[in-house]
Amino acid sequence: MNHIAKRPFSNAATPAHGDYIQLESGRVDWVDCLKGFCILLVVMLHAVFGVEKAAGAEGWMHAFVTTVQPIRMPAFFLASGLFLMRGIDAPLVRFADRKILHFAYFYVLWLTIQFAFKAPGMVQEAGITSAIGAYALAFVQPFGTLWFIYILPIFYLATRLSRPVAVPVVLACAVLLQVLPIHTGAMIIDEFASYFLWFYLGYAFSDRAFALAAWAAKNPVPAVSGAVVVVACTGLLTQVDVPMSALPAPMEAAAKVATLPLSMMPVVSLLLGLLGTAALIAISAVLAGRSWVEPIRWCGAHSIVIYLAFFLPMAVTRSVLLKLGIISDIGTVSLLVWIAAVAGPVILFWCVERTGLGRFLFERPHWAKLEKRQT
Repeated sequence: MNHIAKRPFSNAATPAHGDYIQLESGRVDWVDCLKGFCILLVVMLHAVFGVEKAAGAEGWMHAFVTTVQPIRMPAFFLASGLFLMRGIDAPLVRFADRKILHFAYFYVLWLTIQFAFKAPGMVQEAGITSAIGAYALAFVQPFGTLWFIYILPIFYLATRLSRPVAVPVVLACAVLLQVLPIHTGAMIIDEFASYFLWFYLGYAFSDRAFALAAWAAKNPVPAVSGAVVVVACTGLLTQVDVPMSALPAPMEAAAKVATLPLSMMPVVSLLLGLLGTAALIAISAVLAGRSWVEPIRWCGAHSIVIYLAFFLPMAVTRSVLLKLGIISDIGTVSLLVWIAAVAGPVILFWCVERTGLGRFLFERPHWAKLEKRQT
């Protein structure tokens, strides 16, 4: 990036390259660290909750998952929108190819792969017609862990279409969607309402995120201290339950549970998401460039690899450990399942890179591109 891009809601320019660590590949180190933390936390959620659901009991890792609940997905979506300014005004074919078809390819591919493993059980339980129907439904109601891949192109398209609208207006609408109790049962509508705000903030306020990262890198002690306070306060608020009867009637009616953690309440979750994402940016900026953080940075740079492929090693490891019963502690089982869920995609990616076989799993083939770039 040789130019300094102006941001849509600020007169400030993108910080100069000297203000943050940038890799030779053109990637920004702290952004990869941020994405690395996010993908590890996302996999942790599925690993821990999957084990606890199968075992019928909670383990000591449950506290980690609930503490970062208000931070995990807001930070992940905000990080996904940070560099959208580079390509939002690209020609339509290029935009559609890189921001829509790119994710559509991986969604269809990995949806089919997941169904290949799950279909036999579905057929045995409900019949082949039901299994085919479930596969078809997944094209309008995202399947399992793949919903993130499904909704990202929608966020890209919504942001591009909203370009003529003033940023404060779009922001106000996004905030309203986030705080309203929208529970339609249609995952795309519900998740769009919950998370579009964070993606749009990453796009519209990326200059602020880079400025925060630059400040944190130069002031590590106050940055880390502030981040620790935010995470600690978030953890405390996740332990406080609020009866749904205390909410206004529309919100109470939309709720499916009797109580809800204070951290998940409207407005509170918004504030915790903002503060938590800022804390995670600060921590990522402080740690960026340190050799022992390289595995986390690598996970962030290859977050789509881990996100697409973690389901199978996670499910297999969970099933084996619980059936063997060698380890009785649920928290330890959750930890091992989490490690396996992250290591599995890394090993698969390494094998693909070394052998050249299966590149289509993580790299779009030429035929699946609208824009026929030279490779």
